Amino acid sequence: MSTIMDRLSQGQFVLIAEIGVNYYDIATKEGITPLAAAKRMIDEAKGAGIHAVKFQTYKAGTLAAKASPSYWDTSEEPTTSQYELFQKFDSFGEAEYRELADHAKEAGIEFLSTAFDFASADYLDDLMEVYKISSSDLSNLPFIRYQAMKNKPILLSVGASDLSEIEEAINTIRAVNDREIVLLHCVLEYPTPLEDANLLKILSLKRQFPELIIGYSDHTKPTEDCDVIKTAYNLGALCVEKHFTLDKTLKGNDHYHAMDPEDAKRILSSIERMDLIRGNGEIACLTTERIARQNARRSIVSAADIAKGSVITEEMLTFKRPGTGISPAAMQELLGKIAVCDIPEDTILQEQMFTHA
Repeated sequence: MSTIMDRLSQGQFVLIAEIGVNYYDIATKEGITPLAAAKRMIDEAKGAGIHAVKFQTYKAGTLAAKASPSYWDTSEEPTTSQYELFQKFDSFGEAEYRELADHAKEAGIEFLSTAFDFASADYLDDLMEVYKISSSDLSNLPFIRYQAMKNKPILLSVGASDLSEIEEAINTIRAVNDREIVLLHCVLEYPTPLEDANLLKILSLKRQFPELIIGYSDHTKPTEDCDVIKTAYNLGALCVEKHFTLDKTLKGNDHYHAMDPEDAKRILSSIERMDLIRGNGEIACLTTERIARQNARRSIVSAADIAKGSVITEEMLTFKRPGTGISPAAMQELLGKIAVCDIPEDTILQEQMFTHA
């Protein structure tokens, strides 16, 4: 059972920790093996309340040509070749990912990994309930089709794409797979400056694809008040993926725009508060408003003494709080009735004080 899809089906927020390959640097810093570091990051994510952890499964030789240039902030990550960067972090294979999937299951957190080649897409099939397709593969339709044929829900990042490319990718999936699709708004800028986050695109995706779930893959640097994630959520991003580290000060790779466990706790606490504030949207008087409603609304009140037997006219009436008597909305129904008792001035009128003429 997928925690991600179960929560999304109930309209609940999902936070995915994109561990990627950040565990290599954590291992170096801590003097432990990359596998031990990856397991520790899974445990830290679970401890922070995160719902799922995601890795990146690739081999540099099948992912990037040796002449592939960088597309990240080289002041943060100085490597200028994609091939050279990926080669630093591609030692894991099926055995390691299987061990990580088992560890995540024991920890009680969902495991998934983005596959970047056919071989990893195959062996990851047994290890995860949901496939994640990177923005970088949005136009790689043969690979999208191959993963879609695994017949599992798909998270599809749509960074650096136009509408026709998104539609073509979705059509490719739908040709072989009718499971849930989650479109993740994303900006391929590492880190993404706040002015480039373009979160209103979430609304555009919701309008364009009302049948799909919309989410957000975030590359901005974490902020103390979690304003980026809160805004994305309030615009309709139900699923948020964000890079995850245990040390944001580490140079290189994805640490510089990642959340750490404390950031994750703040995000989840903020979303919980947003849910509290947002309520359920029902158009109705709340139970907690009922006393205030009664006392703040008005009743029809006698504007002067009304003698028994008098025919009620508009000049005899006014409107005052509280709303415990006849409502002003029933004014026309009251006119022409006969008082069955003497009614002093400033009396809150009740139905039993009148009869039909």
